[in-house]
Amino acid sequence: MTTQLLPALDGLKAQAKRLRKSLEAEGNFISHSEALELVARQYGYRDWNTIHAAAGNRPAEPLSLGAKVSGSYLGQAFTAEVIGLTRLNDGARYRVTLDLDEAVDVVTFDSFSAWRKRVNGTIGRNGVSASRTSDGRPHLEIRM
Repeated sequence: MTTQLLPALDGLKAQAKRLRKSLEAEGNFISHSEALELVARQYGYRDWNTIHAAAGNRPAEPLSLGAKVSGSYLGQAFTAEVIGLTRLNDGARYRVTLDLDEAVDVVTFDSFSAWRKRVNGTIGRNGVSASRTSDGRPHLEIRM
């Protein structure tokens, strides 16, 4: 079982603001409070007050959607944006999808290359994956 991560209140408010601007650009005008209510419903909550209480009473998550992060993937340094984030059922691990700012070559053999721009991995709350390369280095390390 997985649980979609609920962004912090600032993130929820920013989503409402982006939604409102996007709708406004299409000629659909809504108030900020209406945008907040729509964001709450997108996450499965009854209204803004309910999601506000849920977001305000939960422990802080180590990452959030849209966060800029840096680290290494298969030994290659990167900077990236978090575009997917799911807390796994044990609460101690996260499935993360990163959109790297620049592709990295994940092959150390000189005769060919394998470039990655999008990376998926499972990390602990410390940002380190349990999966290791043959030399014992974590597949994915995100600086928290």
